[in-house]
Amino acid sequence: MLAATAWAADPAPAAPAAPAHGAAAPFAVVGDTVVSAADYQRALQVAMRKKYYHAKPPEAEFAKFQREVGDEVVNRVLLLAEARRRGVLPDREHIKATIAGYDQQYKGSANWAANREKMLASVTPALESESVMERFEKIVRTVPEPSEAAARAYYDKHKDLFVEPEQVKMSVILFKVDPSSRQEVWNGAHAEAKAVHQKLVAGADFGELARLHSGDRSAARGGEMEYVHRGMLPEALHGAVDKMVPGNISEPVQLLEGVAILRLDGRRPAAQRAFDQVKARAAELWKRAEADARWAALIADLRRNTKIRIDESQYGPLRGAAEKARTG
Repeated sequence: MLAATAWAADPAPAAPAAPAHGAAAPFAVVGDTVVSAADYQRALQVAMRKKYYHAKPPEAEFAKFQREVGDEVVNRVLLLAEARRRGVLPDREHIKATIAGYDQQYKGSANWAANREKMLASVTPALESESVMERFEKIVRTVPEPSEAAARAYYDKHKDLFVEPEQVKMSVILFKVDPSSRQEVWNGAHAEAKAVHQKLVAGADFGELARLHSGDRSAARGGEMEYVHRGMLPEALHGAVDKMVPGNISEPVQLLEGVAILRLDGRRPAAQRAFDQVKARAAELWKRAEADARWAALIADLRRNTKIRIDESQYGPLRGAAEKARTG
């Protein structure tokens, strides 16, 4: 969903006109609505905080990010206008409850008491617009249940989404270490793991050593664990597990919670699940894809049928264009 709180309030419709002498040029004119440069900058700052928190955006992608936010700003103007044209109204009760929440939260604030009406004059239009957008998007994205034929066609086209991932069955001996421990503690765990690994290579019983040394909860079972999807294993284990065949014992591997020795006990290859097993999931994914397609088609149609002018000088140069200009 588009960032509904990007602006303190929506830009007021205004007839397109050249700015007065000395005034800042608008960011965009969308149909009969002027979007000021200040509106765009506010939306950009909100989007930056959401995506990058308080870090500086990477220079290489910032110009592209500016354009993405600009497109969202334009799309929001178009969608709000279409929602209002169709008679979509805000949820007044929800807005009233939100304002009551503000009153409760700031009931001891002298500033809120003195400026409440002025603040609400700015906040309420934004709440109304957000409510209209939420209701409108829900209307557009509401799709009927697909027929079995449609769900099956989706399954046939996206079979990769219905594959049971490879599973592995492991046994583990974990030399547990608190992640914040000093390096000497980690060194000790590595040394202990190497000593136990040598015993295993020499033929010692894995289960017996797991019961003696492992800090994992599987120790009582001789280190034996259930089948798990490979992707559920810690990233550090993937390289080791991929090289193993059942019966192999790994070298000690450092994990977040300690140092581990693994034994691969079994491997179940990835398997395609039949349509009858995933019929409900296929229907749900069809609905999601159909909802996304309807939303995207609406935006494309609105953009195609509305005159839009964007002052792209307010964007930074795209990386490829900047490099081309430099090499001239």
